[in-house]
Amino acid sequence: MNTHSSSETSEAYIALGANLGDRETTLMQAIAYLEDHPDISVLRCSNLYETDPVGYLDQPCFVNMVAAVKTSLDPEALLSTMLEIELRLGRERLIRFGPRTVDLDLLWIEGRTVDTTLLTLPHPRMFERAFVLVPLADVVAPDKAGDLYGQMQSALDHIEGKEGVRFWKTCTWHGVSALSGN
Repeated sequence: MNTHSSSETSEAYIALGANLGDRETTLMQAIAYLEDHPDISVLRCSNLYETDPVGYLDQPCFVNMVAAVKTSLDPEALLSTMLEIELRLGRERLIRFGPRTVDLDLLWIEGRTVDTTLLTLPHPRMFERAFVLVPLADVVAPDKAGDLYGQMQSALDHIEGKEGVRFWKTCTWHGVSALSGN
């Protein structure tokens, strides 16, 4: 595994989604793989939401969630770890926005802005996606993410498509829970 880390830790938010196979089990396995990494600690998990597909519509509904993690990895190393987890869980990239066993997207890392060919932070489309914003609202810590929190709340007030994001169930991963009951 790629482990470029520092002694400093940051809070980060990762969106997770799945629409093939046992969606919940796959998402919980992805969370477990994140937690198993020596430089990542899972702090909070959102509720799970069943969501309509976006972009490529001829596919099953997704289950989406967001995890808040604490990490000493730099953004590129965290992204690399996330991509390795996707591969371990059978992710294949066949159709853009198409069906997938799992998808992990790095949304935000405390105090970091990145714009490279591999990674843009904050995630450039997160404020356009109800399936990201609704679960993100469950886990954002306003004291860690003041500016992000304000942008997220404003986007949630105005975004279309929230009706396509339906509460599915409470995350039961090791008792880690959401901040709020959105």
